[in-house]
Amino acid sequence: MKVFNVILSGGVGSRLWPLSRKSRPKQYLPIFGGETLFQKTISRNSGVCDQIIVVGNKDNYQLSRKDLNNLGKTGYHEIIEACPRNTAAAIAFAALVVEPHDILFVTPSDHLINEGDAYKDKIQRGIELATAGYIVTFGLKPSKPETGFGYIEANGEDVKSFREKPNLETAESFLKKGNFYWNSGMFCFQAGVFLKELATYEQEVYEAAKYAFESAKDGFLDEALSMKIPSISVDYAVMEKTAKIKVVPSDFEWSDMGSFESIYDYLAKTGHPIDENGNMVIGTDIHTSFTGLKNVIMVKTDDAILVLNKENAQDVKKVYEKLEQDDPGLVL
Repeated sequence: MKVFNVILSGGVGSRLWPLSRKSRPKQYLPIFGGETLFQKTISRNSGVCDQIIVVGNKDNYQLSRKDLNNLGKTGYHEIIEACPRNTAAAIAFAALVVEPHDILFVTPSDHLINEGDAYKDKIQRGIELATAGYIVTFGLKPSKPETGFGYIEANGEDVKSFREKPNLETAESFLKKGNFYWNSGMFCFQAGVFLKELATYEQEVYEAAKYAFESAKDGFLDEALSMKIPSISVDYAVMEKTAKIKVVPSDFEWSDMGSFESIYDYLAKTGHPIDENGNMVIGTDIHTSFTGLKNVIMVKTDDAILVLNKENAQDVKKVYEKLEQDDPGLVL
């Protein structure tokens, strides 16, 4: 039995525009102590995993290869999607690479995690449960009533329910109850167990993904065959349906780096300049003064400037989506 770190790297990071673009998604931005989030993901999991499987796409696989090469990593498995078909299919591709009894530790490539003992202990517990035949998810103890994450209601390691992204009032009630956890998007299971559950609950996804995988050439999936795979998340396809589900309640430091609020908090901890009213400039050393503004973030790149209130960080995705329609060159 081997443990494989399955790294999902197909995301764009639309909430981090203009830093993040289709040509350089957020997981490849070298702004985290000179490293990318993709590199940090590889490094922190190398101590608990034997090999790497990268599931990326035709637009970013060269960036993944560059990061892997810079870390001196060779001998990894690579699956290159022709078009995005969501996480159920992406994980199925990885499960088809290995032996049925091998363990897959599935992680996004764009999270920032404190990789200390608390992290390693929880991952080891996940591997233990996966070895026993369970489908494992990792729940993060919430530090605030976050409305941008899904939640897991738990009784110890037993999952009682999955909850969609809540409104603020509901999120506050989750926090008070104490047995609700952020859904981290990290999973652990035997490859064969996952494929069997996927075939049971989403047979069309399983069969179409298997056919596309078996028809791939040098790791590159065919677009026409890929488009026949229903696009569905692993949460909907398997996690919320399987009777084999377990959760590992976790309290290691974690951020999905999914918004400028997260970037702001990270940079603030590293000593990045903030004025007396909590305003921050990212991307330029040009002197910038804020008058009558509080908790504002200004982001500058060569071709764009974004100004936002920190608490409106989730709305950047709307800017990205509008630009996709009105001026697509600015998101490439």
